[in-house]
Amino acid sequence: MTNITNTLTIIGLIETIILVIGIIWGIVLWGRGIFPALLRLGNGLAKRKIAIFAKGDNLVSLTNLLLDSKLFRRKNIVEITKKEDIGRAECATMYLVFWHDWADDITKILNKKPDECALIVYAPYEKGRIPDDQMRNLDGKRHTAVTNFRGRLLNDIVTAMITTSYEK
Repeated sequence: MTNITNTLTIIGLIETIILVIGIIWGIVLWGRGIFPALLRLGNGLAKRKIAIFAKGDNLVSLTNLLLDSKLFRRKNIVEITKKEDIGRAECATMYLVFWHDWADDITKILNKKPDECALIVYAPYEKGRIPDDQMRNLDGKRHTAVTNFRGRLLNDIVTAMITTSYEK
């Protein structure tokens, strides 16, 4: 009987050691993989400024889209409505451009955009597509995404916040 008890004690000890090692390994993997992404997203939502390049009702619509999601605060949104105001975007770490309002001035925006800044171009499907030469131009810039759907727009913004670092 004591042999069986001793054997079960040893098996229980081995299982406990394996369980503890597994838990520690899971914590290490979580800390190396998920935690940094959550930290970047949290910092992005709390601190990053988003410059919205849009005019008229499009500006109101995009601003409301961000605010209605309850992810972004009004103070983190910089509204750019005229090409003379592009310099106001210097404090922003993400640019959101309504394509059809800024198609003629996209080169100025791209020249102003720092390399580490994310750029998301929203071009609603019903207003026509972005010309191929402009798509090649956008593709040549880092951290750039083009979307045609409002639902996809929020996803691209959140993804850009995770994949581009926040250093300030």
